[in-house]
Amino acid sequence: MQKKSTLRVLLVEDHMIVRQGLRALLEGQEDIEVVAEAADGFEGVQKVEEHKPDVVVMDLAMPRLNGVDATKQLLKIHPDAKVLILSMHAGEEYVRPVLRAGASGFLLKGSGLSDLVKAIRAIAEGEAFFSPAVAKILLKDAQSGTQTTHKKQKGELTHREREILQLLAEGYSGPQIAETLHISSKTVESHRGRMMKKLDIHNLAGLVRYAIRIGLVSSDM
Repeated sequence: MQKKSTLRVLLVEDHMIVRQGLRALLEGQEDIEVVAEAADGFEGVQKVEEHKPDVVVMDLAMPRLNGVDATKQLLKIHPDAKVLILSMHAGEEYVRPVLRAGASGFLLKGSGLSDLVKAIRAIAEGEAFFSPAVAKILLKDAQSGTQTTHKKQKGELTHREREILQLLAEGYSGPQIAETLHISSKTVESHRGRMMKKLDIHNLAGLVRYAIRIGLVSSDM
């Protein structure tokens, strides 16, 4: 009898105790191997390049690089990877960007181990997996004809602008952002100016509120 292949999983979660708990739970499964862990989206993208996992289990709200933008980046590097997003929130403003980014599943953090394992196995086989609350949003979209594919809207931020906005909202200074993203301080200021013009926002507080509203950062950070 042929032995079932092992699913290689990368865990991307900024809270160490949660990450270690997920590892302990998953390592009890004979067909799942946790090949690496990452503490934020930036590190997650690097670990994807290094380990080429089958499934990436990733938190949505993380410092430096959130789950949506990390998903976009890692799928460019490793298109065969499947991404399962974990989140405390199931609102439309969280779900739709995740799907547009290319994630294969969306699981609420209140779900049990059986759902997590089921989700990992399902998306590894090319299926989709969503918590019931998320599935309701998808059903509503289907019934109303809402498109989950993405069309660029006027005033929408570029990928680089989203990265800079998240870091600004997390309290990084211009030089710190430049160092983190490996760009010049002048480039950071240029992007910041364009963002403010696009969004018709005139101060940092307004940018922070906008970042919270679109789910780049949490309001309780």
